[in-house]
Amino acid sequence: MLFSGRRWLTALLQAQRWPFQPSRDMRLVQFQAPHLTGPHLGLESGNGGGVINLSAFDPTLPKTMIEFLGQGEAALSVAKRALAAQLPVLPRSDVTFLAPVTRPDKVVCVGMNYVDHCKEQNVPVPKEPIIFSKFSSSIVGPYDEVVLPPESQEVDWEVEMAVVIGKKGKHIKATDAMAHVAGFTVAHDVSARDWQMRRNGKQWLLGKTFDTFCPLGPALVTKDSVAGDVILTGTPPGVGVFRKPPVFLKKGDEVQCEIEELGVIVNKVV
Repeated sequence: MLFSGRRWLTALLQAQRWPFQPSRDMRLVQFQAPHLTGPHLGLESGNGGGVINLSAFDPTLPKTMIEFLGQGEAALSVAKRALAAQLPVLPRSDVTFLAPVTRPDKVVCVGMNYVDHCKEQNVPVPKEPIIFSKFSSSIVGPYDEVVLPPESQEVDWEVEMAVVIGKKGKHIKATDAMAHVAGFTVAHDVSARDWQMRRNGKQWLLGKTFDTFCPLGPALVTKDSVAGDVILTGTPPGVGVFRKPPVFLKKGDEVQCEIEELGVIVNKVV
């Protein structure tokens, strides 16, 4: 949802049927708190709840998500025990949420992955996936600000489900793909449409990868069967550039991206 003065626009992805069953109990987060040094790994105590500090349960656990995922089932089993231990919960107001995954090796994105999104721009549905990328330096937290670059006048929003890869692989069969998935989170694929569609030979990279153009979070929601790469799976219809007239983000706007079961991220535009 985007708010600007009296203007509200919906950016809500509601999946009627998930291709997975998310664990409602395992909501992994990266966070900071005034009484703690550096980033920490935690568990969100329910969608929109407080945070359990995993280091308080086991100080030997990694402090970052990528290191945690690298330990596989061993680390996840510790997190499950921590969740059952009824540890103290840090109030949400006392912590700063970071992106659940920071500095991954790859941020892989899929373009025009929804039929209705193709229809709203009057283009054929691709026969093969359109793949592009964002630099990992564009990743920010779920409640961080989106900074409008002075080089662009046409910054747009896209709400997407992000898939976080937990196990390395190559030439993976479709039937085995979910075994490599650690979990899911909400992504805001901020896009400078002028750079994406007209400038730089119409290559998408620069238009997609300005600083702060990839808010993620609030949590990595694991699946029951689980090294940190992120795949953005594409936006449904409703983006600003294809509205009549087009609508672009302006200073003071606030974008709220929500996916059922995964959570909400809110980014003010500055």
